[in-house]
Amino acid sequence: MSFTDSTDSGSDRPVSVLWGCELSAARSCCTFRAPEDWRCEQQLVLRTVCLGEAARDEFHVLEVLPEDGENRTPVPLATLRPSVLPSTSLAGVELTPPVTFRLRAGSGPLFVSGQHVSLMDLSSEEDEDDDEEEEEAAEETPKKPPKGSGAPRGGAAKKRKREKEEELNSLAPEGPPPAKGRGAGRGRKAAPKK
Repeated sequence: MSFTDSTDSGSDRPVSVLWGCELSAARSCCTFRAPEDWRCEQQLVLRTVCLGEAARDEFHVLEVLPEDGENRTPVPLATLRPSVLPSTSLAGVELTPPVTFRLRAGSGPLFVSGQHVSLMDLSSEEDEDDDEEEEEAAEETPKKPPKGSGAPRGGAAKKRKREKEEELNSLAPEGPPPAKGRGAGRGRKAAPKK
Protein backbone atom coordinates (compact mmCIF):
# COMPACT_ATOMS: atom_id res chain seq x y z
CA MET A 1 0.00 0.00 0.00
CA SER A 2 1.08 3.54 -0.66
CA PHE A 3 0.67 6.64 1.46
CA THR A 4 0.01 10.08 0.09
CA ASP A 5 0.29 12.97 2.53
CA SER A 6 -0.70 16.51 1.81
CA THR A 7 -0.56 19.32 4.30
CA ASP A 8 -3.23 21.86 4.98
CA SER A 9 -2.93 25.25 6.63
CA GLY A 10 -5.24 24.16 9.46
CA SER A 11 -4.63 21.67 12.21
CA ASP A 12 -6.10 18.78 10.18
CA ARG A 13 -4.06 16.86 7.63
CA PRO A 14 -5.64 14.45 5.15
CA VAL A 15 -3.88 11.09 4.88
CA SER A 16 -4.84 8.73 2.09
CA VAL A 17 -4.10 5.04 1.65
CA LEU A 18 -4.73 3.02 -1.49
CA TRP A 19 -7.56 0.53 -1.07
CA GLY A 20 -8.94 -2.21 -3.27
CA CYS A 21 -10.89 -5.46 -3.28
CA GLU A 22 -11.67 -8.33 -5.64
CA LEU A 23 -15.17 -9.73 -6.03
CA SER A 24 -15.98 -13.03 -7.71
CA ALA A 25 -18.44 -15.93 -7.54
CA ALA A 26 -16.44 -17.37 -4.63
CA ARG A 27 -16.44 -14.07 -2.69
CA SER A 28 -19.30 -11.85 -3.80
CA CYS A 29 -19.22 -9.36 -0.87
CA CYS A 30 -16.53 -7.14 0.62
CA THR A 31 -17.06 -4.74 3.53
CA PHE A 32 -14.87 -1.70 4.06
CA ARG A 33 -14.63 -0.71 7.71
CA ALA A 34 -12.53 2.05 9.18
CA PRO A 35 -10.06 0.99 11.88
CA GLU A 36 -11.71 1.39 15.29
CA ASP A 37 -8.64 2.96 16.91
CA TRP A 38 -8.66 5.84 14.41
CA ARG A 39 -10.81 8.56 15.93
CA CYS A 40 -11.03 10.89 12.96
CA GLU A 41 -13.24 11.66 9.99
CA GLN A 42 -12.84 9.01 7.28
CA GLN A 43 -14.05 8.45 3.73
CA LEU A 44 -13.60 5.94 0.95
CA VAL A 45 -13.11 7.71 -2.38
CA LEU A 46 -13.74 5.29 -5.24
CA ARG A 47 -11.63 5.57 -8.40
CA THR A 48 -12.17 2.63 -10.77
CA VAL A 49 -14.06 -0.62 -11.25
CA CYS A 50 -12.68 -3.08 -13.80
CA LEU A 51 -13.06 -6.68 -14.84
CA GLY A 52 -10.22 -9.18 -14.67
CA GLU A 53 -8.86 -10.94 -17.74
CA ALA A 54 -10.63 -14.19 -16.76
CA ALA A 55 -14.10 -12.57 -16.67
CA ARG A 56 -16.70 -14.24 -18.87
CA ASP A 57 -18.61 -12.21 -21.46
CA GLU A 58 -21.65 -11.57 -19.28
CA PHE A 59 -23.03 -8.62 -17.37
CA HIS A 60 -21.29 -7.94 -14.04
CA VAL A 61 -23.28 -5.67 -11.73
CA LEU A 62 -21.58 -4.02 -8.74
CA GLU A 63 -23.78 -2.58 -6.01
CA VAL A 64 -23.30 -0.91 -2.64
CA LEU A 65 -25.17 -1.93 0.48
CA PRO A 66 -25.23 0.96 2.95
CA GLU A 67 -25.00 -0.19 6.56
CA ASP A 68 -26.43 2.97 8.12
CA GLY A 69 -30.03 3.26 9.23
CA GLU A 70 -33.00 1.05 8.52
CA ASN A 71 -33.06 1.61 4.75
CA ARG A 72 -30.60 -0.91 3.32
CA THR A 73 -31.65 -0.55 -0.30
CA PRO A 74 -28.78 -1.62 -2.58
CA VAL A 75 -27.44 1.07 -4.90
CA PRO A 76 -26.01 -0.13 -8.24
CA LEU A 77 -22.66 1.51 -9.06
CA ALA A 78 -21.59 -0.10 -12.33
CA THR A 79 -22.65 -2.65 -14.92
CA LEU A 80 -19.69 -4.00 -16.87
CA ARG A 81 -19.27 -6.48 -19.72
CA PRO A 82 -15.83 -7.40 -21.13
CA SER A 83 -16.83 -7.02 -24.80
CA VAL A 84 -18.55 -3.66 -24.27
CA LEU A 85 -17.27 -1.84 -21.18
CA PRO A 86 -14.51 -3.68 -19.27
CA SER A 87 -13.80 -0.81 -16.87
CA THR A 88 -15.18 2.50 -15.69
CA SER A 89 -14.05 5.48 -13.66
CA LEU A 90 -16.03 6.41 -10.55
CA ALA A 91 -14.70 9.94 -10.07
CA GLY A 92 -16.58 11.83 -7.37
CA VAL A 93 -17.99 8.82 -5.51
CA GLU A 94 -17.18 9.32 -1.82
CA LEU A 95 -18.58 6.93 0.79
CA THR A 96 -18.48 7.04 4.57
CA PRO A 97 -17.56 3.70 6.17
CA PRO A 98 -18.78 1.11 6.87
CA VAL A 99 -19.88 0.19 3.37
CA THR A 100 -20.38 -3.20 1.70
CA PHE A 101 -19.76 -3.92 -1.99
CA ARG A 102 -21.57 -6.84 -3.60
CA LEU A 103 -21.28 -8.51 -6.98
CA ARG A 104 -24.99 -8.81 -7.74
CA ALA A 105 -24.67 -10.47 -11.16
CA GLY A 106 -21.79 -12.10 -13.01
CA SER A 107 -19.02 -14.39 -11.90
CA GLY A 108 -16.12 -11.92 -11.85
CA PRO A 109 -13.37 -11.30 -11.14
CA LEU A 110 -14.27 -7.64 -10.65
CA PHE A 111 -11.82 -5.22 -9.03
CA VAL A 112 -12.83 -2.12 -7.06
CA SER A 113 -10.13 0.45 -6.25
CA GLY A 114 -10.03 3.73 -4.40
CA GLN A 115 -8.46 5.69 -1.58
CA HIS A 116 -9.12 5.52 2.14
CA VAL A 117 -8.89 9.16 3.25
CA SER A 118 -8.55 10.08 6.94
CA LEU A 119 -8.54 13.58 8.33
CA MET A 120 -5.93 13.39 11.11
CA ASP A 121 -6.16 16.01 13.86
CA LEU A 122 -2.65 17.34 14.46
CA SER A 123 -3.49 20.02 17.00
CA SER A 124 -1.07 19.67 19.88
CA GLU A 125 1.11 21.84 22.07
CA GLU A 126 3.80 21.97 19.37
CA ASP A 127 1.31 23.35 16.86
CA GLU A 128 0.13 25.96 19.36
CA ASP A 129 3.74 27.07 19.91
CA ASP A 130 4.25 27.33 16.15
CA ASP A 131 1.08 29.42 15.83
CA GLU A 132 2.31 31.83 18.52
CA GLU A 133 5.68 32.19 16.76
CA GLU A 134 3.94 32.90 13.43
CA GLU A 135 1.77 35.57 15.07
CA GLU A 136 4.84 37.25 16.60
CA ALA A 137 6.64 37.20 13.24
CA ALA A 138 3.59 38.73 11.56
CA GLU A 139 3.53 41.55 14.12
CA GLU A 140 7.24 42.33 13.54
CA THR A 141 6.87 42.43 9.74
CA PRO A 142 6.05 45.97 8.56
CA LYS A 143 2.70 46.17 6.88
CA LYS A 144 2.50 47.26 3.24
CA PRO A 145 0.21 50.17 2.36
CA PRO A 146 -3.01 49.09 0.71
CA LYS A 147 -3.12 49.15 -3.08
CA GLY A 148 -4.36 52.36 -4.58
CA SER A 149 -2.84 54.64 -1.93
CA GLY A 150 0.39 56.58 -2.24
CA ALA A 151 2.18 56.97 -5.56
CA PRO A 152 0.43 55.85 -8.72
CA ARG A 153 1.36 52.42 -10.04
CA GLY A 154 4.59 52.38 -12.00
CA GLY A 155 5.31 56.06 -11.22
CA ALA A 156 8.95 55.55 -10.23
CA ALA A 157 9.66 53.39 -13.29
CA LYS A 158 8.09 55.94 -15.63
CA LYS A 159 10.11 58.76 -14.05
CA ARG A 160 13.39 56.84 -14.50
CA LYS A 161 12.54 56.09 -18.12
CA ARG A 162 11.81 59.78 -18.82
CA GLU A 163 15.11 60.84 -17.22
CA LYS A 164 17.05 58.31 -19.31
CA GLU A 165 15.41 59.54 -22.54
CA GLU A 166 16.21 63.17 -21.65
CA GLU A 167 19.85 62.25 -20.96
CA LEU A 168 20.18 60.46 -24.31
CA ASN A 169 18.59 63.43 -26.12
CA SER A 170 21.00 65.89 -24.49
CA LEU A 171 24.02 63.88 -25.71
CA ALA A 172 22.79 63.68 -29.31
CA PRO A 173 23.68 66.54 -31.72
CA GLU A 174 20.89 69.03 -32.22
CA GLY A 175 21.05 69.37 -35.98
CA PRO A 176 21.12 66.84 -38.79
CA PRO A 177 24.54 65.32 -39.65
CA PRO A 178 26.59 67.13 -42.31
CA ALA A 179 25.85 65.91 -45.81
CA LYS A 180 29.19 66.84 -47.36
CA GLY A 181 32.60 67.47 -46.11
CA ARG A 182 35.38 65.64 -44.52
CA GLY A 183 34.41 62.16 -43.44
CA ALA A 184 31.12 62.15 -45.26
CA GLY A 185 30.50 58.91 -47.07
CA ARG A 186 33.56 57.07 -45.76
CA GLY A 187 33.57 53.40 -46.57
CA ARG A 188 31.41 53.87 -49.63
CA LYS A 189 32.36 54.64 -53.15
CA ALA A 190 30.56 57.45 -54.80
CA ALA A 191 28.28 56.47 -57.61
CA PRO A 192 29.55 57.55 -61.01
CA LYS A 193 27.81 60.61 -62.47
CA LYS A 194 26.25 60.34 -65.85
